[in-house]
Amino acid sequence: MLRQTFISLVGTFAVLLPFLATATVDLPPSITIDPGKGEPPCKFNLPTWRDAQVIEGVQIQESRRCLPDNPSLIAAVVKGTNNISMKTLMETHLSVDTVIKKDDLDGDGDPDVIIIKLEVFELNGHSPDFAGLSTTYDIAPGVQPAMWVFAPKTRGMSTQSFISNEANTTLRAPSPVIRVEQGDIVWLQLENSHYFPHTIHLHGVDHQFVDSSGEGNDGIPQTSEKPVFPGQSRTYEIKPRQPGSFLYHCHVQPHVHISMGLVGMFVVEENKPNNWVQTFNVGAGQVRHPSKGVLADYDSEYDLHYHAMDKELGNIVKDFNDPRLIARKMNREYDVQDSTEDYHVLNGRSFPYTMRESLVVVEPNQNIKLRMLNSSGEMVAIHTHGHKGTITHYDGVEHNPVAQITRDVYDIAPVQRNDISINTTDDGFHSYGEGIWIFHDHREKGITTDGMNPGGDVSALVYKSYLNENGMPKVQGSDIGPFFTQAFHSRQLPVWQGMDEWNSLGEPEDVEDLGDAFVVPPPKDKNKKTVAATLIATTDATPVVNFMKGLGAALVVFLLYVFRGKLAGVLSLFGKKGGRKDA
Repeated sequence: MLRQTFISLVGTFAVLLPFLATATVDLPPSITIDPGKGEPPCKFNLPTWRDAQVIEGVQIQESRRCLPDNPSLIAAVVKGTNNISMKTLMETHLSVDTVIKKDDLDGDGDPDVIIIKLEVFELNGHSPDFAGLSTTYDIAPGVQPAMWVFAPKTRGMSTQSFISNEANTTLRAPSPVIRVEQGDIVWLQLENSHYFPHTIHLHGVDHQFVDSSGEGNDGIPQTSEKPVFPGQSRTYEIKPRQPGSFLYHCHVQPHVHISMGLVGMFVVEENKPNNWVQTFNVGAGQVRHPSKGVLADYDSEYDLHYHAMDKELGNIVKDFNDPRLIARKMNREYDVQDSTEDYHVLNGRSFPYTMRESLVVVEPNQNIKLRMLNSSGEMVAIHTHGHKGTITHYDGVEHNPVAQITRDVYDIAPVQRNDISINTTDDGFHSYGEGIWIFHDHREKGITTDGMNPGGDVSALVYKSYLNENGMPKVQGSDIGPFFTQAFHSRQLPVWQGMDEWNSLGEPEDVEDLGDAFVVPPPKDKNKKTVAATLIATTDATPVVNFMKGLGAALVVFLLYVFRGKLAGVLSLFGKKGGRKDA
């Protein structure tokens, strides 16, 4: 019995003996990835554009954001390009007939016959003349998905200069917000400057099925009228009787054309005296000349257009410049049922560019009107941090005031519109107080750009006290500088690089597989650049060593106890020998 127990203990000890071996392996050091030259968070050299001002008799609200809209363009589209000085017109890219306003038919002090001209442009498309893309437009640093947009009729070059390939500031995503007044006679002219046929469908906007000449007026090629082919034009006639937030979009191959960007918000304002509305809000965002009806209830107004694009679809126009090949790829080979939305934008930009131009800037105790449009292929769930908004209108129809819902997440289906009232009273319900309160889609892919986070449609509601002199938020978290580099958006930068002193989550050097090595916590020595990965780092370092020591001691005690008789005999023999010597 004792022998069997002894053999078991010795076997156990033999099994655990390898744990006494020390195998120290140093982790490779974290290396720092050079992000390259980044952009300044705000690059803009016309700070006077941010100020409240009067141009051509038009009151223009201040805009404290980094990139405000051109005040001259705002004045031009409020007064009409036919009613302003040549000096003001030359401060824009608009044509002299982009917005014609005339004839005060009801004698209330504002024009009632409005002629609006739109063109179609391609951004980030294939260039037949050089390697690279033509008429470029970045949604984030170095991110250039191909897009089509409606744009106000322009003059001059489509690029910013002869030496630049960047689109001029009027040619951008999203397609511009169009504003008219209830009861106006509106002639919306599409001058097709693109290589594909297009139409305009007035989604939710009051319009007749046929126009005054009996031609189709609904923009549906299959039921209303033929599409507008390249080089042709068509006029859509509108006399809207109901105010509200609506939209317009191309209805030719809409599963492709809407995704590519041919969709914009269309707002019908209430009929009020002397109500000169801002006909175009290029790029959406702040409405710097709100209507009389809006100003009666709100301090400021913002258009927020959410959109998403499929990279695979956009790449078709990057790869080809023959319209026949593009048509075959898009209309017959591309399968929208297999599509994925890779680029998520707010007002044509993704984070961090949204922080330059899509901020909602507020002060305490204000009422702010937000008009939200979702033109992506999936529902969005927009969440406002620090504030609960009240949904006042769905799809341009006022919700019963006693049943209006106040919440902090707004579910918006494809092409649905929500009008939302934000109250900045610090009462713990409507507002939690001043700060930098982001708002974003709470579907996690909505806050990515081609899968990279942070990105997507993230922006912020920012109190003026939290803006710096350049109109950027005074952030208190991590450095936002790396997000303004192309390296980040091309997946070259570790997301958490340099966030602690020893760069624990930086990029490791290339090493062989370390197997199942156990990684101990970082050293206390701040100057040490590597971390020891050990099974047993020192003889006293781990519980395994202590266990083995205890097991060995227990074995010794056990053996002494089992062989105590023999041990006593051996000791007695030594005692006898010692006694003889003494005698």
